[in-house]
Amino acid sequence: MRANRLVSLVLLLRQRGRLSAATLARELEVSTRTVLRDMEALSAAGVPVYAERGRYGGFALLPGFQTQLTGLNHDEALALLVAGSRRGGQVFGLGSALASAMLKVVDALPDSHRDTAADVAERLLIDPETDLLSRRMVTDEVPDAIVAEVRSAVLAGHRLRIHYEATGQTPQWRTVDPIGLVTVRDQGYLLATRSGADRTYRLSRVLAAEELPEPAQRADRVDLERAWQERGARFRTGGDQVTVLVRVDPARREDLVSTALAVGAEEADSDGRLRLEVSFQDARHAEWALWQLATHAEALAPQWLRTSLRNRAATIAACYEASS
Repeated sequence: MRANRLVSLVLLLRQRGRLSAATLARELEVSTRTVLRDMEALSAAGVPVYAERGRYGGFALLPGFQTQLTGLNHDEALALLVAGSRRGGQVFGLGSALASAMLKVVDALPDSHRDTAADVAERLLIDPETDLLSRRMVTDEVPDAIVAEVRSAVLAGHRLRIHYEATGQTPQWRTVDPIGLVTVRDQGYLLATRSGADRTYRLSRVLAAEELPEPAQRADRVDLERAWQERGARFRTGGDQVTVLVRVDPARREDLVSTALAVGAEEADSDGRLRLEVSFQDARHAEWALWQLATHAEALAPQWLRTSLRNRAATIAACYEASS
């Protein structure tokens, strides 16, 4: 842990020049006393760091000092900077490691490309926290200790014991064989097997985790993308799913299908609207999705959905009738 911090100290000084102990402490999330001790360790290790006193003083490296890092060209470093801006590292508990890695990426650039790459990276924003309507993205909050334990078991190939709270059920301890970790829209999932059967666990529902010493029963190699697609297909075809026939304004088609599990047959009506067969997880999901589109979509079947939407609209209308 301290070795990573010492590297980060050198990289900060390389990229930003003279910095005060307070600034370094803030950047590294440690105390100023820790920074002073780290500076002594760097000096003892032969790193040419020196201190300047006074109002504009601070710590700096002797001019011309180079770190022993592999160089990257401009586009390679830019690709890593853009990838590093995504929040997958936060979901898997690697936020601080990602920040340190990004410092190394920038430092590895030739001097002629470093400022340019940093400027370009500032002009590319990936997955902001809110959309244009100020709706916040839903991000799972998982304690770092739990994520670290799960991640360690996955990467080491060890069995994992988790205290898991499934929807509508009492939390239970389960021993699983972890396969991999997936992040989708800032929500983390553990792919595993339990007694040989495929299981998918949402990380935010893991209340505690313990890596076990015995090896996991799993294949040596895995195609995680394929495994995720297969589990998604099984999820979409299970449970209390309902299929709805809908007429929708073409301008709102994406709003409809983005909330659905799957889209089947699709054709254009004579009036320009689209007629689609859309699958939803259950009746409540279907009613919610159609209600969001108001008059831009019409449920043609099943009849129970039409009745439910009509009754809901009648209740709203009655609420806003002029009082006598």
